[in-house]
Amino acid sequence: MANSQGIGGAAKQAALGAIVNSKTLKAALFLASATRGPSDATYSTTGEVSGAGYTAGGVAVTNGNSAGLTGTTAFWTPSASIVYSSVTLATSFDAVMIYSTTDSDRNIGVFTFGGTTVSGGNFTLTMPTNDASTGLVRFA
Repeated sequence: MANSQGIGGAAKQAALGAIVNSKTLKAALFLASATRGPSDATYSTTGEVSGAGYTAGGVAVTNGNSAGLTGTTAFWTPSASIVYSSVTLATSFDAVMIYSTTDSDRNIGVFTFGGTTVSGGNFTLTMPTNDASTGLVRFA
């Protein structure tokens, strides 16, 4: 058997843990016409949705999960669905940025979904299972 190269699973878990463990996180929604993505170092209001019941900066993320590890895959998922209550967002939006207010609004990730609008209701982002196969953030 030959040697193989790669980053160790424990190192991946430690790196991911430094980003998410014990941090205060928020989730902001962005318009389908915005150009937000992984190259954004931090959260900003550029391209963010606006409407009745929505506050710039988004909502708090329930962060009860620590970074996990299975084999060499580190993973993390918020521990509850992200809910925007009683909002009216008439312009199509299709992305959420999860960011750390603990770390000067550092962008953890931008996640896209189908374009949608909401009229006087709740918008819920249901989180996947927190594991190496389906976790929201995975370092394989």
